[in-house]
Amino acid sequence: MKQIGYYPGYSTLAQKDFWDDATRAVVLKRLEPPAPLRFFGPGEAERLEAVVNQILPQDDRPAERRIAIVPELDKRLYEHRGPGYRYADMPPDGEAYRMGLRAIEEIAQHLFGAEFLYLRNRERDQVLFTLHDGEPPAAKAIFARMSVKHFWLMLVNDVAEVYYAHPWAWDEIGFGGPAYPRGYMRLERGEPEPWEKPEQRYEWAAPEDSLSGECRPLPGSHL
Repeated sequence: MKQIGYYPGYSTLAQKDFWDDATRAVVLKRLEPPAPLRFFGPGEAERLEAVVNQILPQDDRPAERRIAIVPELDKRLYEHRGPGYRYADMPPDGEAYRMGLRAIEEIAQHLFGAEFLYLRNRERDQVLFTLHDGEPPAAKAIFARMSVKHFWLMLVNDVAEVYYAHPWAWDEIGFGGPAYPRGYMRLERGEPEPWEKPEQRYEWAAPEDSLSGECRPLPGSHL
């Protein structure tokens, strides 16, 4: 199975025998097939899948190595799990997602006269960049009830959190995985542990019709 990333041949799971039982069970559960959707309806799930694929494309991975993000978002919202706080200008997370998906559809219709699902990569990126920039040209009624900035941050944070909690993402970035009970033995000068692989250059180019190669700082930040 082809493994993309900067550390070809590296497998976090090869170290699973050194983890404690509870940690091993938690990590291995993330490899199980996605659970059926319970929060999003079919149309919402299809639209969210398209949005997620623009935020974190996995086109360069073989199908069997793509991480299912939408089912984990669905599970979080169905179980009403969250970070333990909510901004005063945001509705509950589940309602925010439904409002945000409707807003994305309204912006797509406003800019291109078509559903988000039927837009090209570049057009989809243009729609999402209006949220990133905090300047949506449509869906005013929705964003009068919900902060566009906080919705965008929640969406991107959720996508990144699900993706980088998966051991296949750890393989791509060379993350050593849980460090207990064994721990690490080489803590100085950035030297790799004996089980780690040397970093190699990984070339990836954004699709020609995409804006994925552009870096735009968030308004008011240096990120």
